[in-house]
Amino acid sequence: MDIGTLTIVGVGLIGGSIGLAAKRRGVARRILGVERHPSCVAYALAKGAIDESSCNLTAAVLRAEVTVFCTPVDEIAQQVLAAASVCPADNLFIDTGSTKALITRTIESAAPTARFVGGHPLAGSEKQGVEHAEADLFENKLTIVTRTASTAPDALEQATRFWQLLGSSVRVMSPEEHDAALAFTSHLPHLLASALAGILPAPLNDLTASGFRDTTRIAAGDPGLWTAIFSHNRAAVLDALAVLSGRLECLRDCLSTSDWATLHDLLLQAKKVRDALGS
Repeated sequence: MDIGTLTIVGVGLIGGSIGLAAKRRGVARRILGVERHPSCVAYALAKGAIDESSCNLTAAVLRAEVTVFCTPVDEIAQQVLAAASVCPADNLFIDTGSTKALITRTIESAAPTARFVGGHPLAGSEKQGVEHAEADLFENKLTIVTRTASTAPDALEQATRFWQLLGSSVRVMSPEEHDAALAFTSHLPHLLASALAGILPAPLNDLTASGFRDTTRIAAGDPGLWTAIFSHNRAAVLDALAVLSGRLECLRDCLSTSDWATLHDLLLQAKKVRDALGS
C-alpha cells in the first residue's frame, strides 16, 4: 500500500499516533493534518505527527488518497459526507470512532458510492491530546474494521491493510456487532467508572488507594466525547446496563440474606474471567 498523501482529520491522541506510526513505518510519503485548535497544530508539527496542516477540510482531503477521521463520533459522518462530495470516486475514507452503526448508516444513506470503511482501534487511554500520541500505540493491538453489504471489497482490503501496516491486528465485524460488543467492553465500563467516581463523598478523597483509582481511571475521559458515544450507542448500552443491573441485584441479595456461598461463587466466576484476560 503506497499512500502519497495521508490526511488526518483531528490530530489528537489517536490521530497523532496514526501520523507518527505512518511516518515511522513508511506508510505515507506526506501527512496532512486538519485541526481547528492552533495549539494542537503547533504541537503536532513539532512532534512530527504531521508534515503540514490545514484548517480547510475539503482542500485537505482533495490532496489525499486516504483520509482518516479521528474526530468525535457526532462529527464524523458529516465530515465524511463533505469530503465525499468533492473527492474523486477512488478516495478511501476511514474513521476511528468508537461507535459504528449510526455513522455507517448515515454515510451509506447519503453517499452510497463513497468508499468508506469504519474502523475502531482498541488502543488509547483516558488521556487526550497529541502530546500523548505514540508511534507504537497500535502495535499488538486489535482494530475492528466494519463491513456492510455496501462495502466495496477493495476498500475493505485497503483499510485492513492500512491498520496492519500501523502494527495492528484486524477483526472484521458488522457495525451492529461492533456496537453491541463495545457496549459491554468499553461503554458500560466508562459509565460504571463515572458512576463510582461520582458518588465518592469529598471527605473520602484522601482515603482512596490504587483499587478505587484504578477502577475509576477511565472516568477522567472527556465528558463531551462520551456523551456523544452514549447517544450514538444508546440502545446497546441500555441492554448492557440491564445485564449489569441484574448482576448487582444478585450481589445485593447475597448481602441482604447473608448468602456467602453464592457470593463466593459470583466472586470466583468474576476472578476466572478477569484472570483469563491477562495483565
